[in-house]
Amino acid sequence: MSFATLGLRAELLRALDDAGYTVPTPVQAQAIPLILEGRDILAGAQTGTGKTAGFTLPLLQRLDAAPARQTHARRPVRALILTPTRELAAQVEESVRTYGKYLTLTSTVVFGGVNINPQIHALQRGVDILVATPGRLLDHVGQRTVDLSRVEVLVLDEADRMLDMGFIRDIRKILALLPGRRQNLLFSATFSDEIKALADGLLNEPAHVEVARRNAESELVTQTVYLAPKEHKRDLLVHLLAAEKIEQALVFTRTKHGADRLAKQLAQDGVVAVPIHGNRSQPQRTRALADFKAGAARVLVATDIAARGLDIDQLPHVINYELPNVPEDYVHRIGRTGRAGSTGDAISLVSPDEQPYLASIERLMKKRIVRREATGFVPTPASARPAPVDEPRDWNSRPFSRPQHSRPQGQPSAPRTQQQQRWHGNAPAGAPRQERQHSRPPHQNGRFGGTARPAAPRDERSSRGA
Repeated sequence: MSFATLGLRAELLRALDDAGYTVPTPVQAQAIPLILEGRDILAGAQTGTGKTAGFTLPLLQRLDAAPARQTHARRPVRALILTPTRELAAQVEESVRTYGKYLTLTSTVVFGGVNINPQIHALQRGVDILVATPGRLLDHVGQRTVDLSRVEVLVLDEADRMLDMGFIRDIRKILALLPGRRQNLLFSATFSDEIKALADGLLNEPAHVEVARRNAESELVTQTVYLAPKEHKRDLLVHLLAAEKIEQALVFTRTKHGADRLAKQLAQDGVVAVPIHGNRSQPQRTRALADFKAGAARVLVATDIAARGLDIDQLPHVINYELPNVPEDYVHRIGRTGRAGSTGDAISLVSPDEQPYLASIERLMKKRIVRREATGFVPTPASARPAPVDEPRDWNSRPFSRPQHSRPQGQPSAPRTQQQQRWHGNAPAGAPRQERQHSRPPHQNGRFGGTARPAAPRDERSSRGA
């Protein structure tokens, strides 16, 4: 089967040829004809199955075949694609541009964590296809910078992850703003009861597309477990990177702080690593992903939410530095490798306290993951480990000493000043106010450098992006 047999237009086939795609994946072969017919779709497809092209290609063809009547000065939003994360939103919109480059349709993407003004200007110029995260889209709705009343096609991409992230109320608010007559496409890797309830209220006699078993791990991924105490994991990771000749790996931690800490520790061990998680700014996340894709960074340390939707071709290794406490997240993690017919390796470093998580994962997959021992691995003694790069090397070895008082032991203290008496609640009535005297001058070119400066106003302080 080829893309030409699916009924796609010549302009789309030309764009696919430019991108080097000739044979459709199973989800594309099933979904594209149904979407071209105007059917609602309920698709079970995990990341790496080609689902983005599966809905983007027919969506472009349908919109281009029937141009909207432009009754206002700007183009109306005719297709809305909702995604759970910024990275996925950016990648989906990039696919829209790639596949639609020979068409006259326009698109833009809106997500939090960046300046909203360029997004407002793009929406004011008018777009046919809008890719958005729910939170930032509602920000635009609140500012009346977007009109969703003429949407013809709605796509919910990775709907299960959007519900996991608590977007269900935002999604319901957005649905209330859309016209009742439209085509709805829902893609999800898993089908919980909440997803089924959403689908029942959203889809009209949907066609079902299923290309992977529910919660099934990729058969092309080799899974391995290394048992190690928590304090030896870092050394074991560095050892495996060298012993297994791992040139690139996506490494998962459970928390954002853990991702930052591990990236710094790997840098101390001579491994170029960059973190990516929700507390990083969008430019930082974009730069980290670009460095990893270009080979400038050997390791990308990520949390589950940040890695969701990352599009990394030919990723050979996924390493679980810490196991997730939700078994389904393990399936999503290892799904980052073994994609599009390529093989991959998923390695998990499991400490004794993580054994219950491992047992839950094996129950979900109904199989036991192979245990291995790292040949020649010898953990580094704690005493030989270098000090963190962001702390003085003698920080822990320097004893803490309290400042010595100049008054000899046993000598009575001087009487309190009126200011001190006022602080202690026993100043005489009517006593004049005294200025507080500093016991020492401010630092001048001392350990912390320069003189003290006033705190920045609240609106100038950095804050975490939405």
